[in-house]
Amino acid sequence: MEPSDPQEPSDPQAAEEADTPAIRAARAAGLAFDVVRTEPPSSARESAERQGIRLEQLVRTIVVRRAADDYVFVLVPGGRQIDWPKLRAHLGRSRLSLPDAEEARRATGYERGAITPFASTRPWPVIADAAIARLGRVAIGAGARGVNLHLAPADLLASLDADVALVTRPDGESTG
Repeated sequence: MEPSDPQEPSDPQAAEEADTPAIRAARAAGLAFDVVRTEPPSSARESAERQGIRLEQLVRTIVVRRAADDYVFVLVPGGRQIDWPKLRAHLGRSRLSLPDAEEARRATGYERGAITPFASTRPWPVIADAAIARLGRVAIGAGARGVNLHLAPADLLASLDADVALVTRPDGESTG
């Protein structure tokens, strides 16, 4: 790799300093992945474009509150959104909610926009939308804005012991 490559520092010490807890956790889990760094994006579409991937390959991590101090990570492919009735049915809950930014940070150790299941403050359960498993390669946040891991979806799902279920719908599609 050329020393001027903006995605990976060429100095091993600089590369180690640029690591996030999520990158270190993925490495410790033995995952095969590439780290892709970009300028922090303002939208999922912009993030996908900057990474050179299709929107649906970008996996967002959404923190959902099941009860007081009880959360779950929901992995949502780009271009899709949580289908709340399906997620409630899957989890057997009549009420779910999204925590505010500070509560999400306390629950995960990450700022909103950089949340990932890797090296979270606590290992909350992971629900992954079934569409993720059908993709050839995916990108998931690596614990800092503009830093992503690109890896095989099967590796991602297995490493997180994800419960795979149909819990999303296309953006803009109504639930009823």
